[in-house]
Amino acid sequence: MRAMWKGSIGFGLVNIPVRMYVATEESSIPFVQLDKKTNSRVRYKKVSESTGKELFQEDIVRAYQMGEDYVIVEDADFQKAAPEKIDHLEITQFINEKEIDAVYYEKPYYLEPDKMGAKAYVLLRDALKKENKAALGPLVYHNKEWICLIKPLRKVLVMHRLRFTDEIRSEAGIVVPDTAIKPEELKMASMLIGQLTKPFKPEDYKDTYSEKLMKVIEAKAKGKPTGKPLKVAHNATTVDLMEKLKASLNVKHTKKAS
Repeated sequence: MRAMWKGSIGFGLVNIPVRMYVATEESSIPFVQLDKKTNSRVRYKKVSESTGKELFQEDIVRAYQMGEDYVIVEDADFQKAAPEKIDHLEITQFINEKEIDAVYYEKPYYLEPDKMGAKAYVLLRDALKKENKAALGPLVYHNKEWICLIKPLRKVLVMHRLRFTDEIRSEAGIVVPDTAIKPEELKMASMLIGQLTKPFKPEDYKDTYSEKLMKVIEAKAKGKPTGKPLKVAHNATTVDLMEKLKASLNVKHTKKAS
């Protein structure tokens, strides 16, 4: 893997040099766009609004729109807003990870220690494990501030980028009817939850849709017929809710999730 960032973690007065790697990758199939008539690739160009000419990266500057005017923002301007220590994540507090709602998690990254910082890295990792805590701190990366959570995962430290509060949209406007639930319905639903509760094994979950779609594409490339009629799942009604719960409890849930 290629490191996407090199910097350090501040743990009190201890400085831990680290490299950061993307911890995930998309499982979706990459598609390209073609001209329907000629099957040639569709390309996108950056064009000047006033001249209509194509622009290259060296011809482009960043700007912020204020009313009808634009303010050109240069590298020096970003540096003025940067923290005193660049390429540095200073741990500001330790927390119980359960305090953070899942909606705040954005993306995970692996942290690898520099040889000089290996002992301090292991110390932080083992201390977090022992105390069952996670570390929080800010990091400025590519002219954007991140709030980061650091936690141990087996032998490595994983850094999760978190969303800021103002990035979470309000649930106001989402209509949830104030419907009365009967005690026996709630009891039956709790029994179903208990029946389906088991330890989480991430290896049990795979992107089967992409696998099946790839098989369809490969078969189509060979000129073979593909596809089966789709089954439509209709919205459930609440009239027969108890009967559906009872029937669900009688179903043997032996098939692994996919």
